Amino acid sequence: MSTTRPYSPGDRGPEPSGVSGVPGGGASAGSEPDGGATAPVAPEGASGSSGGGQVRRLSFDGQSGVVPLARDFTRQALYAWGWLPAATADQRAAAEDVLLVVSELVTNACLHAEGPDHLAITCDNKVIRLEVTDRGTGQPAPRTPHRAGRPGGHGMFIVQRLCLDWGVVRTPDVAGKTVWAELGAPA
Repeated sequence: MSTTRPYSPGDRGPEPSGVSGVPGGGASAGSEPDGGATAPVAPEGASGSSGGGQVRRLSFDGQSGVVPLARDFTRQALYAWGWLPAATADQRAAAEDVLLVVSELVTNACLHAEGPDHLAITCDNKVIRLEVTDRGTGQPAPRTPHRAGRPGGHGMFIVQRLCLDWGVVRTPDVAGKTVWAELGAPA
């Protein structure tokens, strides 16, 4: 399902100020010894979320090879949060789905929006939320009709199929957007 809601139904309250809920845009990739991860904190403005959420942010400012950088950063977060190493095939599949969705969102920002600015990953006990912020004006959407045999154009279809929900957030008077996607935690 494609939406323009800042959060999936249920939910977590109004969109916090700032593109990904952090005034000033979060930490830069070189500012932390562990590759840009911030310390686990509860997400700002996350009313109604269960338990203490954990957030990690990565700035792509001046970085090259952003897709593998985003995957490595996400993999490190999954290890830190206990998603990896996976004890079961279902847990391994859930972690691989997260890595694939990160790759698709960052790749789309590279192809259609002058590249990504930031990646934010939020994890609670039930859901992992990925947010990729860029300066693009376009609206991501799965290509319809989806043609499985054609090369290219499958990114948002993959996101739609793997995620609980996804959408786009635009901040008034700020160029660009944040594309977010949420995946369920492994059983």
